[in-house]
Amino acid sequence: MFNALAGRRHFSDLSEAEVLALAISSEEDDARIYATYAHELRAEFPQTAAAFDEMAAEEDSHRRRLIDLWQARFDGPIPLIRREHVAGYYSRRPVWLVNNLGLETIRAEAGRMEAQARDFYIAAAQRSTDPDTRRLLGDLAAAEGRHEQKAHDVAEQLEGPEGSAELGAERRQFVLTWVQPGLAGLMDGSVSTLAPIFATAFATQDSWTTFLVGLAASVGAGISMGFTEAAHDDGVISGRGAPWKRGIASGVMTALGGLGHALPYLLPQFWLATGIAFAVVFVELWAIAWIQNRYMETPYLRAIFQVVLGGALVLAAGILIGAG
Repeated sequence: MFNALAGRRHFSDLSEAEVLALAISSEEDDARIYATYAHELRAEFPQTAAAFDEMAAEEDSHRRRLIDLWQARFDGPIPLIRREHVAGYYSRRPVWLVNNLGLETIRAEAGRMEAQARDFYIAAAQRSTDPDTRRLLGDLAAAEGRHEQKAHDVAEQLEGPEGSAELGAERRQFVLTWVQPGLAGLMDGSVSTLAPIFATAFATQDSWTTFLVGLAASVGAGISMGFTEAAHDDGVISGRGAPWKRGIASGVMTALGGLGHALPYLLPQFWLATGIAFAVVFVELWAIAWIQNRYMETPYLRAIFQVVLGGALVLAAGILIGAG
């Protein structure tokens, strides 16, 4: 249902011709990304730039091999199928976001790109019934695995200890499976429930009524976010982990984000409860900004601006609506 509403198709629903078309567009995009990395790094880090030039050339060769195979097996033009057209397919961050975060982030992003491409080719090869197609996809999976190691080797050519630091597959998987959906849930629960809770608080000035509204909003949002996270991506191609794990992380953190500033209203003293709730909101918003900076590599000032300012606006809207 969610895929239909989003206008996307699931990977398992693609034909072999469509899988090859998707692989062709993906290889073209990755080659352009690596060429951009090389261009940005060439002045200060020529050896690293040369490594990315080589990776871009190899991605171009993969694209040509895929095109040759497609033309040998199918008739007509190659359909335009991109990552955003397939539910659960891995995505690429805009190049400018990666460049702004430094050399270690570029190295980590390259390693992530190759790991995702390898997993895609393995899954695609397992579905193929044509021997030539299966052989090529398997060869490309092996090549992407070698590229992943090359991306890690690029670290040795970067800035001293920073360049040699290992992000680690285990940490990446932890971030994708637990931190990312949990953070999204915490942000949604903390921010989206501010308006109904504080509008109720200032409209009724009754602690128990406010608590009930906050409890309902938090639990409802948690259930909704949990099911949405689990349903929109099965994790097979994106590599984000089991959907039930991501659903639990998103649902639980959404509910906790709302309950944090609803629980103070268990106190019968309305203004005392409201003061504590304000303090909890302050802590929640700063905690979200810290998590974004720590795990998602969002610059701290940008995280503060996005989360704290956004939360403050929602909070103000709830108070004004309730007081009016």
